[in-house]
Amino acid sequence: MKEALNKIKEKISGSRDYDYEDYAGDYLEVEPEKKEFSMAKAVIRPFVITDFTDIKPVLDALREGSTIVLLNIAPLRDKDIVELKRAVNKLKKTCDALEGDIAGFGEDWIVATPNFAYVHRDRHVEEISDTSEE
Repeated sequence: MKEALNKIKEKISGSRDYDYEDYAGDYLEVEPEKKEFSMAKAVIRPFVITDFTDIKPVLDALREGSTIVLLNIAPLRDKDIVELKRAVNKLKKTCDALEGDIAGFGEDWIVATPNFAYVHRDRHVEEISDTSEE
């Protein structure tokens, strides 16, 4: 009776006695795609802008959606203030379209973010006075 049940079970589920050496070459190894920064959720990239045409790679990086831009504007500010204003206006319009954020810090740097990040601005900044001059 047990043998009859085993035969029925074997016919339904198939034989479990595989010769694995016969099937050793029947598989294909697939390499995963390698992506740069695949583990990173956000990339912070520094840029230096020396001419108005240097703004295009900055805008392209922002449009990717995962890049936070740190932009050094000192060379263009020293060279031509009108072109600097054009570049900053273009950057502002792109940030607005992407629902991102833009802010300046210091005299030489601008940070621009896509919509997943924002720049913290302290609303109540206290001035630190030197109390040692008494």
